[in-house]
Amino acid sequence: MSVFDQAWDWLTDGANWSGEGGVWQRLGEHVALTAGSVAIAAVIALPVALWLGHIGKGGALAVNISNIGRAVPTFAVLALLGLSRLGMGTVSTVVALVLFAIPPMLTNAYVGMRGVDRDLVEASAGMGMTGFQTLRRVELPLALPLVVTGMRTSAVQVVATATLAALVAGGGLGRIVTAGFQLQDQGQVVAGAFLVAVLALLVEGAFTLVQWAVARTPRQN
Repeated sequence: MSVFDQAWDWLTDGANWSGEGGVWQRLGEHVALTAGSVAIAAVIALPVALWLGHIGKGGALAVNISNIGRAVPTFAVLALLGLSRLGMGTVSTVVALVLFAIPPMLTNAYVGMRGVDRDLVEASAGMGMTGFQTLRRVELPLALPLVVTGMRTSAVQVVATATLAALVAGGGLGRIVTAGFQLQDQGQVVAGAFLVAVLALLVEGAFTLVQWAVARTPRQN
């Protein structure tokens, strides 16, 4: 029997989906980790990126600093956080995933804001709009497709990276993969990896639909 046949047998076994440590529980943990981390990253990165993009100062430095995080392996961050006072578990995982999710959001939001036609910005100021009104009613609507792109990139990356949570006693679908390795069950390992891939594709598809809807929404000033 091939490893793919073993994976199929594992996935079609109802006992693997329910109960403690079942697929539904691990899937819920994985979605919660992803959604929470992406939401926290958005709260941190987007206001900074939008404001810096609006004023046109300090954005390049902020982007370069945030991009340093991309050069540091997430596993190394998880290991360091696990050895810190945060300890092993969900908190360390969320902190690492937030740090990993910030750069794409910050970069795309800033680039989107700076890509808005400056003539439109000057025209809005000439109409008497305040800086905040210009940001909210002119720049943000035009930059929104790129903002969503950054969130989509972050979310998909976090879905894949959250699999590493199992290495620091976190939850998620990665626990299925690590359990498969411990049991030397290649079918379970492949099944867990397949579930992560499917979830990543679903998240990608959902954000693609949001981006499409945003691009088709009429801009109102």
